[in-house]
Amino acid sequence: MKLPLLAAALTALVPSVAMAGPASDAVKFFYTQGRFVGDTDYRDRFIEPVKTLFDQNDAALDSEDGVPCIDSDPALDAQDFDDEELARTLKLSESVNGDRAEVTATFRLFADEEDGSREMVWTLQKVGGSWKISDIASKTNGWRLSELECFAAPAE
Repeated sequence: MKLPLLAAALTALVPSVAMAGPASDAVKFFYTQGRFVGDTDYRDRFIEPVKTLFDQNDAALDSEDGVPCIDSDPALDAQDFDDEELARTLKLSESVNGDRAEVTATFRLFADEEDGSREMVWTLQKVGGSWKISDIASKTNGWRLSELECFAAPAE
């Protein structure tokens, strides 16, 4: 009888425990099987402002004089990584507030690299019952995907 009361009291003392859940599942998708965040096959998993950024990046890549804004995988904040090390070290924690969530992903790119640790913060919003990604930020290197700018030269 005392155990349930103790558990309830401890839960009240710690109102916001970060734990994995449905929002984390939306992020984990991009850390499995080498999926690239910017792939057009996954656009339905994103909302504004980054959905437009991906479209602008695609237009810049297709343009002769365009300047793409995404030159590495935003999920990794890198171009290269070791699948096994990423899978072994990936940790996700989420904080949900109504229809908004933040998921923090921490991991290592390579086992033997000093600066291979990454901390990425994903911002999500629930749309139509599903978690959609609205932004990705690198706490490690201080950038936010929604702040990047792409330039596609106008078609002649």
